[in-house]
Amino acid sequence: MLQVGQPFPMFSLPNQDGKNVSLSDFAGKWLVMYVYPKDDTPGCTIQGKSFTATKADFDAAGIAVVGVSQDDVASHKNFCNKFAFTIDLLADTNAALVKAAGVTQSEYKGTMYWNRTSFVIDPRGTVRKIYENVKPERHEQTLLQDINALQR
Repeated sequence: MLQVGQPFPMFSLPNQDGKNVSLSDFAGKWLVMYVYPKDDTPGCTIQGKSFTATKADFDAAGIAVVGVSQDDVASHKNFCNKFAFTIDLLADTNAALVKAAGVTQSEYKGTMYWNRTSFVIDPRGTVRKIYENVKPERHEQTLLQDINALQR
């Protein structure tokens, strides 16, 4: 697992619209990169809806939010459309980024899933905070409070 103070791994992954998004796109901004297990599952839906509902608060604080899973672009597009998400979901289909970040996996009903993990990345690309085994309910509020404290 990455450690606080380390640079976040460089990446370039397609979002739900097939547009490549790179770490360099967020230079000079705070970034929340949240890893989630699977599109259109209960906890992941709660998380996506929560980040969409608070997007204006994140934008006002100068914080970008992107989700990452191993689902493909088409799956992300369907997930975004179904719930009117306004955040980018990145398709890490070969799990290169989640592996580089050191995200762990757990088994659920015989299938391995990436553990829900959030990274707070500062404007220079340095990891400032890591949340492992995240519970999706109200996590966005914790992130806003913690990043606000880090920005001071």
